[in-house]
Amino acid sequence: MKARFRFALGVALLRSVVAIQAADKSAKAPPRFDDLAREFDYDRNALLNIREEHKEERDGASVIELSYDSPRGGRVPATLVLPPGKGPFAGILFGHWMMPRSPVRNRKEFLEEALLLARSGAVSLLTDAPMVRPGFLPEKETLQGEIQNAEASRQQVIDFRRGVDLLIARGGVDPERLAFVGHSYNAHTGGILSGVEKRIGSFVLMAGVFADEEYIFDSTRTELTQFRQRIGDRPLRDFFQQYAFDDPIHFIGHSAPASVLLQFGRDDEGIPEKFSRHYFELFAEPKKLLFYKAGHALNAEARKDRVQWLVEKLKLSPVDPEAIERVPDLGKEKEEKD
Repeated sequence: MKARFRFALGVALLRSVVAIQAADKSAKAPPRFDDLAREFDYDRNALLNIREEHKEERDGASVIELSYDSPRGGRVPATLVLPPGKGPFAGILFGHWMMPRSPVRNRKEFLEEALLLARSGAVSLLTDAPMVRPGFLPEKETLQGEIQNAEASRQQVIDFRRGVDLLIARGGVDPERLAFVGHSYNAHTGGILSGVEKRIGSFVLMAGVFADEEYIFDSTRTELTQFRQRIGDRPLRDFFQQYAFDDPIHFIGHSAPASVLLQFGRDDEGIPEKFSRHYFELFAEPKKLLFYKAGHALNAEARKDRVQWLVEKLKLSPVDPEAIERVPDLGKEKEEKD
């Protein structure tokens, strides 16, 4: 009897261990791409409710300040740059960086480039990210702050998808010639967008981090080490599992058939070259990787390459090289990874 009891007990314990291991394995299983992509679904038939607030002519283009409804609530402040004529034009979405203290940590960052490209036949839509919109109150650097950022990124990706709707709905924009340009924070959202928005055929992603969980745990930067110590590794791992939709690593392998240009600065302390090359390997083909003697802001050479890439991919008219040189560089603020 005792032998049978010990055997039954052993079997029960073994089953319990197997069940616990299976549950743990299931909890750590990589998320399914299709499930994550659905996090960015929205009603494409909903009204955009566009409100034009100001219009002026500049350098031969029309610059329109407007806003449209966000499916996640509130309004999306945006600038639309229109070339003269009726088209059909190519369309470009621009996403700014989030550099602290920069006067262009908003949609103004790419305005001069948009005006330049308007002369070559491109309509551009430049939007403000949720974190720089009126009324946004950032959480402190806590786990709740990370959740807030993840939800803001989800909104930004969906708002960009609505931006594609806006460009196409206006008429005069060729839906087969659409591109996205994103810097730093909006390179991150652009990485996600490359996997879920297949109407965009070309991406230029500048100085971005495309594997957030890896970056947080592999980076030797002092502030990130202190952040991990403050929050704790287990809560952070749980966060990355629950909010996996905000980590571009799950999307960039699905960037095809879009073409992707990645631009990085060799002097960008926040993104060492080994990280940049690792990210490049994770994207699907077709893709191209370029480095510059620059920091997180990149430089005029990167701008020239970016413009030439867009001219080629979008079949635009050639751009005057001297006009590219006249586009001002970003400010010399202290560079910090945003």
